[in-house]
Amino acid sequence: MSGRGKGAPSKKGAKQTRSARAGLQFPVGRIQRFLRKGHYAERVGSGAPVYLAAVLEYLVAEILELAGNAARDNKKSRIVPRHVQLAVRNDDELNKLLSGVTISQGGVLPNIQQALLPKKSSKGKGGPGSQSQEY
Repeated sequence: MSGRGKGAPSKKGAKQTRSARAGLQFPVGRIQRFLRKGHYAERVGSGAPVYLAAVLEYLVAEILELAGNAARDNKKSRIVPRHVQLAVRNDDELNKLLSGVTISQGGVLPNIQQALLPKKSSKGKGGPGSQSQEY
């Protein structure tokens, strides 16, 4: 199995977490506890917390990858909430998923409306003072 190295073979009765069995970093046992204590349903199947942990881990990995790219673009080696905000708002699917979420210290996307930008002057028509005035 991957991640074990070339150590001694594992003991027959050695305890292994469900997260390790599933190959996940997120805690399957804790998520199962939250599902039971949250009273979402009377009963919680054994596969539900594993699936939920896998989905949460995937989403976190996706956001962290995009935030790391945003940090690298800004020549920083540390991810701050601003990088998470830029990553989420520039990705269509994550933006839709987190549309109702406010990220603290995230700021806003840089955006200047087109109507506020200066109009492009037409060169070649007349000289420098012969601008057509519209009323």
